[in-house]
Amino acid sequence: MQKIKNLACLLIVSLVLFSCGEYQKVLNKGSVEEQYKMAVKLYESKKYSKALRLFEKVTPTYRGKPQMERIQFMVAQSNFNEKDYSISGYYFDRFAKNYPKSSKKEEAAFLSAYSYKLASPVYSKDPTETIKALEAFQGFINEYPDSDKIEEANQHYKELRYKLQKKYFEIAKTYYRTADYDVRNYKAAIQAFDNLLSDYLGSEFKEEALFYRLKAAHDFVLKSTIRRKPERVNDAVKAYEKLKRNFPESQFMEEANIMLATLNEEKRVADELIAKQIEFQKKQKEKIIK
Repeated sequence: MQKIKNLACLLIVSLVLFSCGEYQKVLNKGSVEEQYKMAVKLYESKKYSKALRLFEKVTPTYRGKPQMERIQFMVAQSNFNEKDYSISGYYFDRFAKNYPKSSKKEEAAFLSAYSYKLASPVYSKDPTETIKALEAFQGFINEYPDSDKIEEANQHYKELRYKLQKKYFEIAKTYYRTADYDVRNYKAAIQAFDNLLSDYLGSEFKEEALFYRLKAAHDFVLKSTIRRKPERVNDAVKAYEKLKRNFPESQFMEEANIMLATLNEEKRVADELIAKQIEFQKKQKEKIIK
């Protein structure tokens, strides 16, 4: 029994060595036709990394020829199966554009978008791949509204959109949280929340974004000079009214009402002080004239 096992192991090792030797021989010294045939064979055997090396070799020769359509799709699919998603997204996109009449165009368009989604990092990191995926899925949805993949594409689009919204919402909140150390960040937070609300109508973060927009405007008033307060109070009151108009039963309304009362008091005090300053300056001018 042990001898049989040893022979079996030896046979397997021999086959592997032979296979590797044959691959290296074709890779380095084989004809283009031999390299192409082996690349297809390796692709079909799911040995994508080795297949890619051979496809890279034969591509210059087959460019512009009928075989190139098949090669380009296999290159894209191989990269996808190797989990090189940014690269597969690029190649699937190229395939869809290069072969508009191909029976695989729809599949390539979907896989391009899906590749970019898989390459998309967590929301806190560079959103480049997320934006690519979002645009690719939007393009797919527009071009293939009757596709059997449309429901899945819409779900992916929704998830990507949410990821971008979360990123920009968290950026705006970071501006707000750091405004105690840099008052200019109140203005940055207000602008960031406004951008989020205008860029993503119906955002899942709308209620919370409106509330934090109000908080930023409210706190900015408290840090402002007397001269600046009336104008900034007006802006904060508008933010309050917008929150109340859109979410009259908001979980944040109790705190929002307290902020409104504070804002009204700040405006009253500021108006009184400004009026006194104006009156004082008027009397000073009268004295100078006399």
